[in-house]
Amino acid sequence: MEVVNRTEAPEYKRIEEVNIPAIATQTLDNGQPVYWINAGQQPVSRLEIVFEAGAWYEPLPGLSSLAMKMLTEGTRSHTSAQISEYFDRFGAYLEQQSGTNRASLTVYSLTKHLPSILPMVQEMLLESVIPEKELNHQKNISLQTLRVNLEKNNFVATRLIREKVFGKSHPYGHSQNPETLEAIGREQVETYYQQRIRQKPFRVVVSGQLTETEIALINQYLGCQTIEAPLAVNEANKTVLSDPRPVLVDKEDSLQSSIRLGRLLFTRSHPDYFPALVLNEVLGGYFGSRLMKNIREEKGFTYGIWSNIAMHPNEGSFLIGTDVKRENTQETLDEIWKEIRRLRDEPVPETELETVRNYMAGSYVGNLNTPFEIADRYKTVLFEGLPADYISTYIPRIRAVTAAQVQEMANRYLPDGSLIEVVVGGK
Repeated sequence: MEVVNRTEAPEYKRIEEVNIPAIATQTLDNGQPVYWINAGQQPVSRLEIVFEAGAWYEPLPGLSSLAMKMLTEGTRSHTSAQISEYFDRFGAYLEQQSGTNRASLTVYSLTKHLPSILPMVQEMLLESVIPEKELNHQKNISLQTLRVNLEKNNFVATRLIREKVFGKSHPYGHSQNPETLEAIGREQVETYYQQRIRQKPFRVVVSGQLTETEIALINQYLGCQTIEAPLAVNEANKTVLSDPRPVLVDKEDSLQSSIRLGRLLFTRSHPDYFPALVLNEVLGGYFGSRLMKNIREEKGFTYGIWSNIAMHPNEGSFLIGTDVKRENTQETLDEIWKEIRRLRDEPVPETELETVRNYMAGSYVGNLNTPFEIADRYKTVLFEGLPADYISTYIPRIRAVTAAQVQEMANRYLPDGSLIEVVVGGK
């Protein structure tokens, strides 16, 4: 029997490139683009209809999310229960999502059921009636969830850091509260639906086991819609107004504090994007990061601490977050800055940097196992206007980042006082 020496790391294969199926592009009869990936071992597909909607376009926080949820709550011909029963009959699963700049209706199903599913999808997009009873039900669910979350330190801290980084009125910084949610009425949801969804420009992303037959079906149902120009975007409140003042929400009965540190950053198209990604990974981007080793493993202050670069089409941000015992709050903040200063003052050793680069390469490839994951990567490229070779050059560009560049990024973007501090709980 072979004895395994567990003090030595197993051998690994260095990943140098990404090879994934190409994405095909076609145009529907009404001029809307379809992006499709034929891949996978199972006869399933994911159909996404993506609109220019979301926080960037909504006059009230949460309005876009409510409008998307109401697509399944009733049409001129079917009730909410009938729509649900219809999709259940085919084993299909629906998702409605609303993000910062896009909103989408997504259907997962067996590919063979697309001929039956597409007519109902078309009906939902064109004939939503937004029933008052169902709207109130959705609002009550959202209100209950929001009120529960507002009692959680980590939820409040995340809301506050977004407000501080982008500004309270900015689409990326404004937050929903019970009063604004309760004030949303059926007329406002109906107006948003008419202005941003019904017969408005969209993009289709479909992935899975597909042929030209399925694309022709999509054109038959979605390509026949008349497309109208969307309402012009209101540019008011689109200016970032970061507030550098620290925030302490003191809760005397709280045993833990939620810490958030953050700052405004850039988008994926910025020349510093890849060196900053590696800097983030070294600092707090994975389980072996410096923040985890210090604050979790050595100090035992937390179960987890992370740093993250969040990218949106118009802006980006850098965030650090953790939850610690109240009495360890200030020491945790001190240790976070200690690790940042180390990155500014000392180059990352090559062995550590190579481990991080290998992890990032493996993680990137590891998240490309299914046609749906591949489609998600392509969506980033397509919807954010990135170069066509973004995916294929991702790993080489990560591997090209040097210790000197990481140190330069730390000095450029993380000098003392550069991060806005939010603490919810106490010090």
